[in-house]
Amino acid sequence: MFGADKGGIAADDQRLNGKKLRIGIVQARFNSAITDALTLACKEELLALGVAEKDVVHVSVPGALEVPLALQALAEKGGYDALVATGCIIRGETYHFELVANESGAGVSRVGLDYHLPIANAILTTEDLPQAVARQVDKGRDAARVAVEMANLLESIG
Repeated sequence: MFGADKGGIAADDQRLNGKKLRIGIVQARFNSAITDALTLACKEELLALGVAEKDVVHVSVPGALEVPLALQALAEKGGYDALVATGCIIRGETYHFELVANESGAGVSRVGLDYHLPIANAILTTEDLPQAVARQVDKGRDAARVAVEMANLLESIG
């Protein structure tokens, strides 16, 4: 069904075997038309990779700045093999775009490193709405693949 992707990874590759994995998704609701599609594509890809529906936990937060705190709460709870952050930040006319993009990105990375937990960052940062629409499905799928592959990698490293 998937063949090989741009990175040369075949869908039947064990790196993309989602069976026995538990994945948490934190979705920012701001720009919900985009984030809903992004999250749906992520969930569908996780299921296609073998992650059981009961093992995909989805929580939502108001915006991208709240994503790291929710990721941290899931990481502290434990039981997850990987997490996914979904959101959409569209450039406006003020510095707020840079602040939200930089701080949410740093927070997502910090949680992953602090908890030694893979986190696929699918918080889109785009210049405009058409760019976000063009990326919403592919980035959702990519995030699912990253989460599964990194969870399997860390498991194999020990």
